[in-house]
Amino acid sequence: MARWQFGITTVYHFLMVPLTISLALLVAGMQTAWVRTGRAKYLAMTKFWGKLMLVNFAMGVVTGIVQEFQFGMAWSAYSRFVGDVFGAPLAMEGLVAFFVESTFLGLWIFGWDRLPRRVHLACAWAFSLATMASAYFILAANSWMQHPVGVELVDGRPRLTSIWAVLTNNTVLAAFPHTIAGAFAVGGSFLVGIASWHLWRRHRDTPAENQDRQVWRASVKVGGWVGVVAYAALALSGDLQSKLMFEQQPMKMAAAEALCHSERPASFSVFAVGDVTRPDCENVKSLTVPALLSFLAKSDFTSEIKGIQDLLPEYRAKYGTNYPDDPRLGELSGKPIDYVPALPVTYWGFRLMIGFGGVAAGMGLLALWAIRRGRVPAGRWFPALGLLTIATPFLGNSFGWVFTEMGRQPFVVVPNPSGVDGVWMYTAQAVSSGVTVGEMLTSLVALTTVYGVLAGVEFYLLRRYARAGVAAVLPGWDRPEPEPGGGDPDAGDTGGGDGAGDRKPDDVLAFAY
Repeated sequence: MARWQFGITTVYHFLMVPLTISLALLVAGMQTAWVRTGRAKYLAMTKFWGKLMLVNFAMGVVTGIVQEFQFGMAWSAYSRFVGDVFGAPLAMEGLVAFFVESTFLGLWIFGWDRLPRRVHLACAWAFSLATMASAYFILAANSWMQHPVGVELVDGRPRLTSIWAVLTNNTVLAAFPHTIAGAFAVGGSFLVGIASWHLWRRHRDTPAENQDRQVWRASVKVGGWVGVVAYAALALSGDLQSKLMFEQQPMKMAAAEALCHSERPASFSVFAVGDVTRPDCENVKSLTVPALLSFLAKSDFTSEIKGIQDLLPEYRAKYGTNYPDDPRLGELSGKPIDYVPALPVTYWGFRLMIGFGGVAAGMGLLALWAIRRGRVPAGRWFPALGLLTIATPFLGNSFGWVFTEMGRQPFVVVPNPSGVDGVWMYTAQAVSSGVTVGEMLTSLVALTTVYGVLAGVEFYLLRRYARAGVAAVLPGWDRPEPEPGGGDPDAGDTGGGDGAGDRKPDDVLAFAY
């Protein structure tokens, strides 16, 4: 139940994280285009997408705080074990990144009518880059769990010897670009979906009749290109990650391929039919690509890749055959250790991650093709497909994290094959021994219910403000676009002034506070 509780809250929270990261950078880029050109459409894009970003950011903060408390409440044994290491990156994330992020985001929200234009733009870049820095520190902590480095074992607990080793862990250096690329896949799909719907609604209008068309065409183009480039970056960074995982967590990758027996060369399983729950895979039939798995793991087409049945004796020899005789382990005390993760979860999670990402990239290409040379599709398929595809990169990111975390079971801190002996922890050892079953069940039900309500609130707010369009954030938007350099206080200071004192007080993006 402790794992279910943390899994539910983490997956839900991570729905907000990639959208916040990508929208923050994209909004900063849109505002930069407005400051450089003075064109009203870029201001409209900044305000519209910025408003949706703020809704998502507020919900992300609310849902993320709960995880910090779970470390102490449900996972106190884990916190004591990793505390000396986690203290540094989590403090950096909280004190450096998150406070910088919140401070400059507040200045950006309230500074539209108070700060000079370029100072206000600098605030946008400050909070967007701080968002990425925050992600890096969190990933550094998570990557240490996947590959412990920079520590020595003292009295049965890892003691930090090099924060630099933790921050430059080759696992985080591979995970960070992959995570950021996944975030931009989410942002690109979000732009394409919503902008496609608005563009379809305006497909009978000419640019002279409605400026909205320019905003939505530009948004579709930005989202389409961002999504396509992000998927290419995902493929490249994912290849690097997989090579590291074959070295650091071979059991996880063998499970991801349902590779029960060693192969030379090893084939990549595209699709499997049969009972993948059994570690011997006797009833599994797969559609495979010959020798591809050897290339993905070792960059050649001839290497041997070890399967689950050959890895099990190695794991038992290195880490033991049975759990310690510890009353805190409950029914697992002294029982044999199952080193094979849930095969259906890892196998299908890995493929769903790739598949949903590919669907999102395909929609980006389709949208770019559909609006080429000034065209706007008149059929309902265009907005319907765009809106449905918004969900695909969210699902891809979620399945990717489920694969990453479930694939390392039964460890919560995975042993480093070339690291310090003894620096690992079984998940069964990590839970709080003082928490009763009833207390855990109560908190699981309560948090799941609250998060379900918050999901409804966020969907309602995003849908409401997305449907409202540009007019809801820029009063007087329906008037013709002014010439660059001319200025128009009611249309958002599209001229060349410094932006101070030119805006209406009720046009401040303060609603999220």
